[in-house]
Amino acid sequence: MEILKSLVPDRLKQRVTISTSGDLLSSSSSLVDFLLPLQEFQFVIEDLADPRRALCAKNKDAAVELKQKGNRCYSSGSYSVALSYYSKALRVAPLEAEDKEKDLVSVLYVNRAAVLYKLDRPVECKRDCDRALRSSPSYAKAWYWRGKANAALEDYGNAVSDLKIANFMETSSAGKKQIESELLIDSEKLTGGPSSLCCNNDDISLNLDEKCEVELECVVTPDKGRGMVSKGEVPPSSLVHIEEPYAAVILKQSRDSNCHYCFDELPADPIPCTLCSIPLYCSENCQVKAGGRILRNRKAAIGNHGDIPRDLKIYIEDVTTEKINEKNLGQFQEHEHECSGANWAAVLPPELVLAGRIIVKALQERGDFLDNPEPKQPLDVCYSYSELPIDTKLESHIYSILLLCCLQRCCSFEIPVNAVSVSRTIILFSQIKVNSMAVVRMKSSDFHCLQDPFGKDLSCIGVNTSSIEQVKVGQAIYARGSLFNHSCKPNIHIYFLSRNLYIRSTEQVSKGHPLELSYGPQTGQRTCQDRLKFLKEEYSFQCRCSGCSTLNLSDLALNAFHCTDPDCNGIVIETEQVYSERNKSQHSVYSERNKSQHSVTINPKSLEPYLEIENLNNLDFEPRGDAQQENVGYCLKCRSYCDLRSPRAAADKAWANIGRLQDKVAAGEMSGNLLHSASESLHLLRLRLHSCNKRIAEAEDILAQAFCMIGDFQSASNHCCASIEILEKLYGPDHIAIGYELLKLLSIKMGSGYLTHPEIADRLGMIFNSYYGPHADKLFPYLRSLRREIGKSAS
Repeated sequence: MEILKSLVPDRLKQRVTISTSGDLLSSSSSLVDFLLPLQEFQFVIEDLADPRRALCAKNKDAAVELKQKGNRCYSSGSYSVALSYYSKALRVAPLEAEDKEKDLVSVLYVNRAAVLYKLDRPVECKRDCDRALRSSPSYAKAWYWRGKANAALEDYGNAVSDLKIANFMETSSAGKKQIESELLIDSEKLTGGPSSLCCNNDDISLNLDEKCEVELECVVTPDKGRGMVSKGEVPPSSLVHIEEPYAAVILKQSRDSNCHYCFDELPADPIPCTLCSIPLYCSENCQVKAGGRILRNRKAAIGNHGDIPRDLKIYIEDVTTEKINEKNLGQFQEHEHECSGANWAAVLPPELVLAGRIIVKALQERGDFLDNPEPKQPLDVCYSYSELPIDTKLESHIYSILLLCCLQRCCSFEIPVNAVSVSRTIILFSQIKVNSMAVVRMKSSDFHCLQDPFGKDLSCIGVNTSSIEQVKVGQAIYARGSLFNHSCKPNIHIYFLSRNLYIRSTEQVSKGHPLELSYGPQTGQRTCQDRLKFLKEEYSFQCRCSGCSTLNLSDLALNAFHCTDPDCNGIVIETEQVYSERNKSQHSVYSERNKSQHSVTINPKSLEPYLEIENLNNLDFEPRGDAQQENVGYCLKCRSYCDLRSPRAAADKAWANIGRLQDKVAAGEMSGNLLHSASESLHLLRLRLHSCNKRIAEAEDILAQAFCMIGDFQSASNHCCASIEILEKLYGPDHIAIGYELLKLLSIKMGSGYLTHPEIADRLGMIFNSYYGPHADKLFPYLRSLRREIGKSAS
């Protein structure tokens, strides 16, 4: 991109960077005329769109080499490494390739199945055997490992059937002898009658059916444009909206860990795309939905084994028949046009690939998005092209031309590259920038694995002291979900199940009141200045929500210092923040006089004792005395003067010391001296910073993790409780951030051997239910395990 930008003449650059949405046709035309004949630009297109030059195409030689490495690791007992090699080989193996007169893909699936069996993963082992058998039904090893997997699952009826077929297919005497030995063992264990011919042992998913009964309507407001409101009262924890994405794409950092279609975490047996080497899917269902091609029966089902009994022939047909009906999927197959092996879909930024998917879907549905003089736009959402930064405008022009050229070569539709198509693609980019959502998964890093009193490792159910965080795995456009406006003090919460968007109310919302979610940090997580900057840079708008236009104590206390008077617990804030809050105060007074919806409120109430005032409008924020403005602060309670230079330097030094402890905790290391030093630094922070300063809460949390590592669960619990106490004042007692902290506290309590904490579990359940409803157990599966352990202890 930087090379192409440098080739654009300064005069043309300036014309593009000062353009508005009304100038797009003109600026696009000029840049198309300049770039298309340019030899350097055509070289870039060749690198991106020519499958012969692609790095993501299939490669038989690479697949065979990876298979051989996997074989060596398997022979040496390095099963986890072998699993990785076989999965990489499957990713690059051509569908029709053969190795030593055997179907290469089938061999790789069977080899991986053998590794999965050695790793005690029988369900995944069986699935890989099924994939191999759909392509090579006469493959004796596939039937053998399938029998082993079924036996491990105690499905001895199917295990016996599998081994009988393997015995018919096997040609070597040594192989037959081994199979017959296994068959004898499983036949003796078979007491449940004949085989059920049931071939699927996948886990039964939770029943998550929940109807959305809130009736919404789109309204227009003077300050925010279109937004969503409810036609009736909305109780807390109500499911407000469910929506599948109009288009979605996985982020680059998640390509090896999450399914490229549903975005769920990949299993141990992921399925690669059959035509290119980039996508991985969690199941054949996701693979086909995305536009991939599944393995087909390309060889005779039973070959020359005509002596196989009829019941086993029926069994073979049942196992090797694909259950997915591709014709009935009835949806846009988003990866299909990227499946030629060309580089562009793997190299270009995710939002560009997302734009490509939207264009192809629009062409598939309408056929006129790019060349009709008055087309119906695929997305009826806002955009802010004129608000884009100067560099972003130039990039959007160049990226639009690149994308259309790549689609032109790889897509079955006729794609024009002209001023009209480029300008519409630029608008689409702007729509994506403003309206796309990050699809997230809840992750919890295990800093330390705890053991329960019975010696069982509980790390699998989330027993740790690490922070639960939202990890971005995909990017998607939700046509109706984009209409919900932002607020730094939201009343709705979004989450994702697979690729679907769910929106749930977190408080009582009156009829006609805006339903608003948070696009980024909320009140209590960052200062107002930081939030405004983030929203302006990321979404190109100036936030005027109640959290940013009225005074609230969380913004004041978040980074506040302690009053110099040891008997006063008042707030001392930096000069820059003082003037920011003063402006909010003036705006609030003006709004109150004009009976605006922005009332002067101070929340949460738990912080009011630190000010003991009714509101901040009565405070004079002007600095007093001869002190320099950038170095002064006044207590908002007792009005004592405080020079912040010394407390700021001391706090920074203490925090650096705690940061070193955090690094050691993350690395799984611990030093008694460092822990002692960090404890002293925390004491110093408590002296210098206000008791509601979020940095103290973060330090308490780090100390909790450290004490948990050395088995001092009482100290860990104390620090975790201290962190919760601070966050309750910043967010309120029922915020989801408190739920995550309660989960840490409960895990620490359980790690200490005391499982009877129903009051913590009940409060945790109440908060999670408010934000996630019945889907909490799906998103946080260890919650069920925690409740089960507590229930056992109580009984």
